[in-house]
Amino acid sequence: MADSAPAKGDVIFAAGFEGTNTLAAWSGPAKLAAGFQGGHALCIEKAALAQMTLPVERVRGCVLSFSAMIKAENVSEKPKPYNGVKFMAPIVSPVGNQWPAATLDTGSFDWKRCFFTARVPADATRLTLCLGLEAVTGKAWFDEVRVVVRRPTLPPAPARVAKGPVFKGHNLPRLRGARFSPNIDEAGLRTFGQEWNANVIRWQLTRHARRCETSFTLSDYDAWLEGELAKLDAALPLCEKYGLMVVVDLHSPPGGKRTVSGYVGSDGGLFNDKAAQKKFIEVWQKMARRYKDSRAVWGYDLANEPVEDEVSESAADWQELAWRAARAVRAIDRKHAIIIEPAQWGDPKGLNELRPLDVPGVVYSVHMYLPHAFTHQGVHDDGSKRWVYPGEIAGKHWDKAQLEVALQPPVEFQQRYGVHIYMGEFSAIRWAPEGSAYRYLKDLIEIFESHGWDWTYHAFREWSGWSVEHGEDRANTKPSPTPTDREKLLREWFAKNRKP
Repeated sequence: MADSAPAKGDVIFAAGFEGTNTLAAWSGPAKLAAGFQGGHALCIEKAALAQMTLPVERVRGCVLSFSAMIKAENVSEKPKPYNGVKFMAPIVSPVGNQWPAATLDTGSFDWKRCFFTARVPADATRLTLCLGLEAVTGKAWFDEVRVVVRRPTLPPAPARVAKGPVFKGHNLPRLRGARFSPNIDEAGLRTFGQEWNANVIRWQLTRHARRCETSFTLSDYDAWLEGELAKLDAALPLCEKYGLMVVVDLHSPPGGKRTVSGYVGSDGGLFNDKAAQKKFIEVWQKMARRYKDSRAVWGYDLANEPVEDEVSESAADWQELAWRAARAVRAIDRKHAIIIEPAQWGDPKGLNELRPLDVPGVVYSVHMYLPHAFTHQGVHDDGSKRWVYPGEIAGKHWDKAQLEVALQPPVEFQQRYGVHIYMGEFSAIRWAPEGSAYRYLKDLIEIFESHGWDWTYHAFREWSGWSVEHGEDRANTKPSPTPTDREKLLREWFAKNRKP
């Protein structure tokens, strides 16, 4: 029946652009041209979009897979990274609009299969398919367009019936610490663990890539990872010495792409390449065997900020891939915590679409950078807009009460499923004006503490922009001669720590 609940694999929309009046339902200046392997394709020859409204009421709560054959000719450079050849599905919802889309090249390229994935919010009011060119010149062809249900709406998992204490993976009242660069030295570990009295660090396994990198094989990945694990091996005895438990954070899984920050993330091939997914599980089996007897390791953070923008129809999504990897780890290591972040980007609201894994010993983690316009002001933009907290930020009033609202998903997830929550990253750029970063961090930590969450600040002695040892003057990249209010804040909370 047309109004029945969609199932995995259901085709929501398909267009091969054959037959009469095939463009009648499309808005915009499209025309027909020669298609892929004969027949017709939709063709756009100037900066314009052909648009089709999709049945949003049928697919609310679903994850959809969008695929198409696309060809381009003489497409000019993009004024903005999001311009260019557009294969996009804008989503309108009361809590905010989204623009999921495929990432496509400029210049000329022959027919190739392009795809992206979109999560349709349960309260979405409009879903549109857009094909064309945006803010560029050139020509683009689209054929074999398909929209398929990648994952239907997940039913709520049953609430947990209390059977003893919630698993945390440690016996301390709280873990409080920070994320670390793998290039930290013993003096830094001693300062953080001994002088500051922190009791946990999040150790990132991060691969940085050149902008022009075109080939990095899975064999190359093995060599890179072994070098990073050697650094961790050397640090673990020092962490144990200075009373620091360690989260092993796989910041750069196999198959990921270079992010705007320069590191390779948890996206791309991790979700559209079965070989990369197989390697991902093998990597975690290797690390579980390596660290299963470590007294310093607290847990394994399987993938930093997973992004499911490009899940192919034949590969596993994050819910399934995380379950497979967690089972593989637990078969080897029955002690250490397995830490799972939700898609997209570990955002708190991602827990609304994640279900607890049927694997023992799992801790759930989110990252808190909301509102992003405030926490990242001047990081990826020119910093001309200066946002103050609390106050009006990007059209919404943000204060402690609004932070509580933004963090309701992990609160509800914790309460419903009886699981432990770990705030893996949170921060505010140090040059946020008028002491804003201090007030923001203070409110956040009080919220974390009220719910019993473990937490790690981003970051200790990594980049000066996030450093609590540096003052508010952006131009001054030297540590402050006296402790900043943000450093004092962290150290006041660290003073409450018990050591492992």
